[in-house]
Amino acid sequence: MPVNASDLPDVATLLAAAVDGIGGAERPGQVKMAEAVGRAIDTGEHLAVQAGTGTGKSLAYLVPAARHAAAHGGAVVVSTATIALQRQLIDRDLPRLATALEPLLGRAPTFAILKGRRNYLCVNRLRNGAADDPQEELFDPRSVTEIGRQVQRLQEWAARTDSGDRDELVPGVDERAWRQVSVTARECIGAQRCPFAAQCFAELAREAAGQADIVVTNHALLAIDALEDGNVLPEHDVVIVDEAHDLVDRVTSVATAELSAPAVQTAARRAGRQVTEDAAGRLKDAGQGLEQVLAEAYGGRIDVLTEPLAATLAAVRDTAGSCAADIRTSARRTEDEPEQLTARRAALAALDEVSKAAERILAAFGTDVAIRPDVVWLDQPADRDSRRPPTLRVAPLEVGGLLAARLFGRRTVALTSATLSVGGSFGPLARQWGLPGSTAPGDAAPGDPPASDAMPGHPAAGDARPSDPGAGDSGVGDPGIGDADDGEKPSEEADRVPAEPHPLTWIGMDVGSPFDHPRSGILYVARHLPPPGRDGLPAPYLDELCELITAAGGRTLGLFSSMRAARQAAAELRERIGYPLLCQGEDPTSQLITRFAEDEASCLFGTLSLWQGVDVPGRSLQLVVIDRIPFPRPDDPLASARQRAVAARGGNGFMTVAAAQAALLLAQGTGRLLRTMSDRGVVAVLDPRLVTKQYGSFLRTSLPPYWATTDPEVVRGALRRLADAPA
Repeated sequence: MPVNASDLPDVATLLAAAVDGIGGAERPGQVKMAEAVGRAIDTGEHLAVQAGTGTGKSLAYLVPAARHAAAHGGAVVVSTATIALQRQLIDRDLPRLATALEPLLGRAPTFAILKGRRNYLCVNRLRNGAADDPQEELFDPRSVTEIGRQVQRLQEWAARTDSGDRDELVPGVDERAWRQVSVTARECIGAQRCPFAAQCFAELAREAAGQADIVVTNHALLAIDALEDGNVLPEHDVVIVDEAHDLVDRVTSVATAELSAPAVQTAARRAGRQVTEDAAGRLKDAGQGLEQVLAEAYGGRIDVLTEPLAATLAAVRDTAGSCAADIRTSARRTEDEPEQLTARRAALAALDEVSKAAERILAAFGTDVAIRPDVVWLDQPADRDSRRPPTLRVAPLEVGGLLAARLFGRRTVALTSATLSVGGSFGPLARQWGLPGSTAPGDAAPGDPPASDAMPGHPAAGDARPSDPGAGDSGVGDPGIGDADDGEKPSEEADRVPAEPHPLTWIGMDVGSPFDHPRSGILYVARHLPPPGRDGLPAPYLDELCELITAAGGRTLGLFSSMRAARQAAAELRERIGYPLLCQGEDPTSQLITRFAEDEASCLFGTLSLWQGVDVPGRSLQLVVIDRIPFPRPDDPLASARQRAVAARGGNGFMTVAAAQAALLLAQGTGRLLRTMSDRGVVAVLDPRLVTKQYGSFLRTSLPPYWATTDPEVVRGALRRLADAPA
C-alpha cells in the first residue's frame, strides 16, 4: 500500500542506507544525481544526467525510484540497452537495495524483468510445432543438422527452465533454432485461446512485472510500448533510461521495416494452408518478381523509385493483403482448434508484415527527397552467393517527434549514461530525443527552436556553422569551426531549459567522475602518422600498433572501425608480437572478453560491440588503441540522409551528424580504459586528424580529460613502466 511521501525518509537518507548496506562509499556525484532524479520525479521535469564510470549511477536512480513506488504505489520502468546491465540490476543491485531499504520504507521494494514476447520460449509453439518449417528436418532423431540439434536441446531446456528467457540459455542457440520455439506478439494466439496459457513464460513475466515496484526492460520494448497503442509494459508514470546514448538507435531499429524475397515466400507458404492455391500462387509469383528485381539492383540508399521496383512492391502489397483478407473472412465463419488458430495467426503475421513493409516503402517517395520522413535502402550482400538475401529496409529519418509525443509527453523521464555530452553540450542528444536543445553546458537556451523545427540530434539550421568546401578524408566536407579550449568539460551546474515557450522542459547536468583522469590515463594521438586511407590499415599504422603493444606487454584492447581492419591487424601482428591475440568473430564475444580478462598478457581486437561492451578492470587492460575516428561511412543510408536533410535546412550536415556520432563512439571507446579507481593506462588514437583537423577539438571535448600528448616516446615509456610495475 502507498504511504504519504512526507512520512518517508528523503532520498539522501535512503541512499546513505543503501550504500552502507552494500558496503560501499558515498560519492558526491552519486548523491547529486540521486537528488536530481528525485526532484525530476517530484516535479515532472525531464532530466539528463551524465555520470562517469565509477559514479554508482544505478543506485543513484534506483533509490529515488523505490521511494516513488513506495509513496505512490505505481511502477517505475528502468530501460537499458544491454543484457549485461539488465542482469547486473536484477541479480545484484536490486536484491541488495531491497534488503537495505526495507527497514526505512516499511517493506522491501519488489522488482521484475520484462522483455518482448520473442525473448521467451512459447510452450504452444513447442508442442504444436513450427508454423512453416518441415518437422521432419528439425525433429527427426536421424537429423544431423546443427539447427536440428539445437532445437532438440531447446526441448530439453524447456522441461527444466523456470523463466523460458532466452538469455538464460548458456550457451545460446542460432536464431533459426530459436524461431522454432518462440512467437512474436502478432503470432501469439492469446492467453484466452491458448491451451498452455497457465504455463506461458511471457504471460508469467508480464504478471510478475505487473506486481513489481521497479520493472527492468530494454530500449526495444520501451520503444514498442511508446510507439504502439497497446500497453506492453505495466502502468507506470516514471521511466529511467540507462545507457541513454543508445536510445535513438534502438528506437530507430524498432521503427525500421524490412522486405525480402524469402520473407514473401514464407508468407506465401504459410498462407497456402489457409487460402486457395490460386491466391497463394499469386503471392509466390510476386515474391519471385521481387527476387529478380533486387538481384539486379545496386545496394545503398534509394532516392528514386524505379517502375519495375514500384510494380513489384505493389504486387507484393496487394497479393499479401488479399490473402490476409481472405483468411480473416474465413476465420469469422469458423471456430478453430488451438493448432489451427496457431497456424492462422502465423500466416496473418507474415502476410501483414510483408504487405505493410511494401506499402511503407512505396509511400516513402512522395515528397522532397531532403525532407522525406522515411529513408529507404537496399542491403545488398557484397558476395552475391551469400546466404543472406538482398533486403529492402525503410527507417524513419528521425524519431524525436515520436519520442516527444509518446514518451516524454506522457511520463517523467530521467536519462543517464557516462556519455551524453557531445562537443560540450547536451543539445545534440536532446534534439535526437525530441526535446528542445541547448547550446552549451550551463547555459539556458530560451531562443532555441522546438525540437520539431530542428533535425534530430543536430542544432537548428540557424545554429549551424558553415562547412569547409574542401573534402576531408571521411568522404564528406570537413567542418569549418574554430578550435575550442582543449580539455573543456561540461559544467556541473544545471543546464535548464525554461518552461516557456517549450512544453517539454528538461534539465541536463554532468555530475562528473570519481576518476582523476589526468593522473590515471594518457590520451596519445599519433600525429606523425599519415591520415587513414580507404584500402585497409597502412603499414605505418601496423608498425605503430606493434610498438605500442610491445611496450605494454600485451594488455591491449584494439578498437577498429571495421571488421576488415581488425582482421587485417590480427593476421599481421600475430607474426610480429609475442602475446596471445584474440579477434572478434573467432569465438562468441563474451568468451573472448573472458579470456582477455583472465590472460593478463593477451590482446583483443574487434569492432563496434567492443567499443561499448567491454568492462575489464585491472592490469589486463592498460592500452586501448583506436585505429581511426569512427565517422559513419559516407554511403551509410541513414547517416547520409540525415546529413542531407541538415544541409537542406542550411546547416552543417557533417558536424551535426557524422561528427556527433563519432564523438559519442569515441567517448564510449576511450571510456573502456578506466573501470576502477586503481586503473592506469593509455588511450592511443592512430588517426592524426584528431589533432590536425578543425573538428578535432570538438571531438576531444567529448572525451574524458586524460593527460594528452603526441610524443610516441613518452607514451611507450609510460607503458613500459606500467608493465614493469608490481601487481
